[in-house]
Amino acid sequence: MDSFIEIRVLPDLEADANFLMNNLCSKLHAVLGQITKGKVGVSFPGYAQAGMNLGSQLRIHGTASMLEKLMAENWLKGLRDYCDCSALQPVPANAKQRYFARRQLKSVHNKRQRSVGKGWLTHDEALSKISDESEKKLKLPFLQLTSRGNKQQMKVFIEQGPVVEHAIVGSFNSYGLSRLSEKVTVPWF
Repeated sequence: MDSFIEIRVLPDLEADANFLMNNLCSKLHAVLGQITKGKVGVSFPGYAQAGMNLGSQLRIHGTASMLEKLMAENWLKGLRDYCDCSALQPVPANAKQRYFARRQLKSVHNKRQRSVGKGWLTHDEALSKISDESEKKLKLPFLQLTSRGNKQQMKVFIEQGPVVEHAIVGSFNSYGLSRLSEKVTVPWF
């Protein structure tokens, strides 16, 4: 990863930074899987776990040719008035590394469905034995997106890893995030 593009959302009275970041990442998600084949990652310079906030900046990391190919698509359509998009820039020579990964927990509903589907419990047993209180809550910043498949709202929780010296190479998912098991890094500066 030798290059990056930085996009800053510009909130106003009609749209706050979270709303704009959700829309920006949704549009990026729609093209990443088709265009970049896991070769482009993202980072959030304004990430703040304490405030569960991703901030107002998104950096897209990759090779210069891959980023040029991505930006040749018209994926920012409808958001250009709400974003400030930098030119393609080289990654600073002294950049460290950090991963951003999607973090998921199984919901109580999914645990119940699985237990019934596997024949471990009946429907009534699953309702009584797997209580709503057993559901863990993630305290991480997230994107609020609409599923393209079933059109339901979903939260994509994002974990920020520690700063490290050396890159961990691999592929990214269609959100531009590492898989938590791999901890593939992007430049951090």
